[in-house]
Amino acid sequence: MASSTQFALTLITLTLFQFLTGSYSTTFTIVNKCSYTVWPGILSSAESPPFSTTGFALQPGESNTLAAPPSWSGRLWGRTLCSQDPTGKFSCITGDCDSSAVECAGKNAIPPATLAEFTLNGNGGLDFFDVSLVDGYNLPMLIEPHGETSGGNCMTTGCSVDLNAACPLELKVMSSDGGEGVACKSACEAFGDPQYCCSGDFATPATCKPSSYSQFFKSSCPRAYSYAYDDGTSTFTCASADYTITFCPTASTSPIKSGNEKYPIPVPDVSGVSDVRHIRTVNNVLMMMSVVFVLMHLVFYRL
Repeated sequence: MASSTQFALTLITLTLFQFLTGSYSTTFTIVNKCSYTVWPGILSSAESPPFSTTGFALQPGESNTLAAPPSWSGRLWGRTLCSQDPTGKFSCITGDCDSSAVECAGKNAIPPATLAEFTLNGNGGLDFFDVSLVDGYNLPMLIEPHGETSGGNCMTTGCSVDLNAACPLELKVMSSDGGEGVACKSACEAFGDPQYCCSGDFATPATCKPSSYSQFFKSSCPRAYSYAYDDGTSTFTCASADYTITFCPTASTSPIKSGNEKYPIPVPDVSGVSDVRHIRTVNNVLMMMSVVFVLMHLVFYRL
């Protein structure tokens, strides 16, 4: 009798400990403030469990909040100018993942694409994140941490500037009718030169240096990755934060148009983002109370 009671009490203690130390689930709130539809794509790294979705549509003003798998690492980006052909094949002019569907299903973004990159609960229990233009640029994006914002270099990062209009001609991706720039390639993609790709004889921080092309991105977006070894000013860390990823966070002069031929402008803030953490905390407390109640019932029942 005593041993069974001790076992049950031990089980309660272990359950509470696991709850308090391992139940935290980071949330990503993805917001579209563009005046056109954006189709976010999500790719998990090989060692990470996948999200519940790998691609979806966000109309102007819409948001979607997703719970990240524990210790998740991967990337998120926005696809633009997407359509479906008569056979049902889905594709996008920028950021396409070549899955032929809205869900990317393990496929990566085809450059150029602005990337939000994360490693959650990494070294020292910190989240590591950045916005990368190493694979080029297709639309403005910001990452903003919320809630617990300790853990070192925990601050908003990204690129809120429209780079498509100012993109050098040799890097510019034009719309299908050739009338406007819709994305901006990296020098590596445009030329394939090892000095731009940080490959071959240029595969170390000592040999791969910023180029005039990477400086174009860096001068416009100083907190974003501009080339492969741009770690010092571009990687940020937080402890136990939630994150808002926003497309078109500020006014833009981008020539990308929506179906109604309007230019992208910010839309009103999406309500409820600040309440996500509170709602999740309440739900977690209720779940913990239910577990404790059941286990206590087992203890007294065995008595």
